Amino acid sequence: MPKSPAQLAEELSELPPSSAISLRIMGESYFDAIRGVVDIFAPKKDIDTIYITSAIPSQSIIDVLKILEIDMKHIYFVDCVSHSMMTSGTRKHENVFYVESPTMLENIMLKVEYLMRKTSDRTTVVLLDSINALGIHNDNKILSEFLHIFINNLRAKDAYVIILSMDEFSTEEVLNMMNLVCDTSIQMEDSET
Repeated sequence: MPKSPAQLAEELSELPPSSAISLRIMGESYFDAIRGVVDIFAPKKDIDTIYITSAIPSQSIIDVLKILEIDMKHIYFVDCVSHSMMTSGTRKHENVFYVESPTMLENIMLKVEYLMRKTSDRTTVVLLDSINALGIHNDNKILSEFLHIFINNLRAKDAYVIILSMDEFSTEEVLNMMNLVCDTSIQMEDSET
């Protein structure tokens, strides 16, 4: 049985700032995981959320957050997938910053750095959704180097880093990469399921 959003938030609350967490989920627990981070954990700790989208466009996530009536005042998006799909009718949200492609890892770091400077008076949780999507677009060696640099930079700023991985799509290489860069791993589903 999957953890509830509140159970996930409680587990995250026990970890100190500058923790790097591998959050392993299955498809059916995706929105529970998102809700646990952005609707319970971050507001409870009074911290900002920087949500890096490399799997689903930010507008789709924003639409779901609105349906769930989640306050988005302190949620910022670094959207790596919408730019290539943009049409003239696409709605723009003030807290969304676009990166041209999921292959532009340095630009992702620069956008996150900008947002952290913009909100420097508050602690931050950076949610990377998902390592599997970045793995499709990037060579494993380059992705591993990116994660190492990215996480160490965020640790120096006392930010929480949560990296989503979809268990059903994770390769052995991705799991090893996560084990090397993350302090702990949390699974949304119980081990019996």
